[in-house]
Amino acid sequence: MPYKRLQAAKQKTVGSKQTIKALKKNLPKVVYVADNAEKHVIDPIVKACVEKNVPLIRVDSMKNLGKACGIKVECATAAIIED
Repeated sequence: MPYKRLQAAKQKTVGSKQTIKALKKNLPKVVYVADNAEKHVIDPIVKACVEKNVPLIRVDSMKNLGKACGIKVECATAAIIED
């Protein structure tokens, strides 16, 4: 299950805005993107990951990603800052 590392992370971003900010500062070790998120939300994040050589993990749903992040709402993207 791809969520174990995310759940165990000491520091992470939750949501697209936080993930973009972290990418601009070159902080993420890995980024998670939900496949069912809207393209206009995740495309800039995917592009930034490719440009900065940050590993990208695609997950099945926003609901499961939100749950893995410990929030009760859906989440399009998340990133691990510190394991």
